[in-house]
Amino acid sequence: MTVFAFYMFAALVIASGAFTILARNPVHSVLWLILAFFNAAGLMVLVGAEFLAMLLIVVYVGAVAVLFLFVVMMLNIDFAELRAGFMKNAPLGVAIAVILLAELVLGIGAYRAGKLELGTPLGDAAPIAGASNTESLGALIYTKYLFLFEVAGVILLVAMIGAIVLTHRGQRSTRGHQNIAKQNARRPQDATVNVKPEVGQGVEL
Repeated sequence: MTVFAFYMFAALVIASGAFTILARNPVHSVLWLILAFFNAAGLMVLVGAEFLAMLLIVVYVGAVAVLFLFVVMMLNIDFAELRAGFMKNAPLGVAIAVILLAELVLGIGAYRAGKLELGTPLGDAAPIAGASNTESLGALIYTKYLFLFEVAGVILLVAMIGAIVLTHRGQRSTRGHQNIAKQNARRPQDATVNVKPEVGQGVEL
């Protein structure tokens, strides 16, 4: 059962990756990519790396949702056209949902049956005796590979800032901008005026 689950997850990862590249609609590409991430998480569960499987679901699928928002904002997708083809693509959506449900059931069953044995890691990658794979992975990342881990974080931060700059680049002429120096140089007596109007009279602005 475990071997069958492995080949099924692997085949679906390859197929989902191919459809991600071949799909003409960017929204469909994102959905195929999400399916590929789910199947990759299933492979991680089979080899006993449930922490990496959780990261694939939480981090990558969550990041893909943000990517979906960027695609919608930057490509101006016609949602009326998408809704028009909803019923036509409904059978495919139901089939994919059934496949995901079957994968969850099969993956949990295969994990309980026993993880795949891919060999014993040696050297620094060897698991810590009596520790889970989550503890072993954390000890390895935050000791030997700490510098590379920090560099990866900086690269992701730069990519996020670049995406924000590209998104708002064409909107500078339509938005107002703050003049920080002018605001800091403003004095209280220039900003407020104390008046004492007579009864029945208004205040001129």
